[in-house]
Amino acid sequence: MRHVDMTTRATAPTAATSATNATRPTAAAGGGTGFGSLLNDVASEVVAYIQHGDPDGGAASALSAEGALLRARATGLIMDGADNADGVTAPNAVARPPQQQAFLDSIAPWARQAAAQLGVAPELVQAHAALESGWGQRPLRVEGGASSHNLFGIKAGPRWNGATGDSTTTEYVNGAALTTRERFRAYPDAASAFQDYARVLLDNPRYRSALNTGNDAQAFAQGLTRGGYATDPDYASKLARIAGKLQGITD
Repeated sequence: MRHVDMTTRATAPTAATSATNATRPTAAAGGGTGFGSLLNDVASEVVAYIQHGDPDGGAASALSAEGALLRARATGLIMDGADNADGVTAPNAVARPPQQQAFLDSIAPWARQAAAQLGVAPELVQAHAALESGWGQRPLRVEGGASSHNLFGIKAGPRWNGATGDSTTTEYVNGAALTTRERFRAYPDAASAFQDYARVLLDNPRYRSALNTGNDAQAFAQGLTRGGYATDPDYASKLARIAGKLQGITD
């Protein structure tokens, strides 16, 4: 289920620069009508709810929308890292296993860069890396056991002149899963892997339908599958399902 690149080799990758953090809102000039005042009011509301409960049995529903979100965060239902660029927690954000969240956080800057080049949402790129690397827990390795930093399972075709590593993988032939030994590209770091991944998709016309698909996880996944990125017949649905979860739009 790993991708083989049949295009000419791109130039050697360079280290990625970190994406600029989203700007957080500040309190309005002159004091208490800005975001800080709202946050204080909401926090007081939630603290009162936690301390005193609801004698009428309806305090939870009586909380404002902001209060309900802050109460969910306080009780661990929503993760601190699930904020949007406006500093307000997204209503559909859900807690993930710590290892998965750590992986997503570690690749976020490079995913944003690659996504901007490809015209897709960063969550789609993160989902692709998660699927191919088992959320970073099953990295392809080079001789000696070191990580190849190949998070996207890109094979080393005959035109690839960079470092490589051999690894066991699963390919599907006429629907049957077969275990094979293949040669994969190796990179000096994860940033280089994301840069090469973007080049592979941009330079190969087979993946044209996956580009500029925005937030559409299904279109992105199907575009990759039609281009022959993987042989797994369920690859598109697996990728779209993970992407949808990162976007908070699927179960």
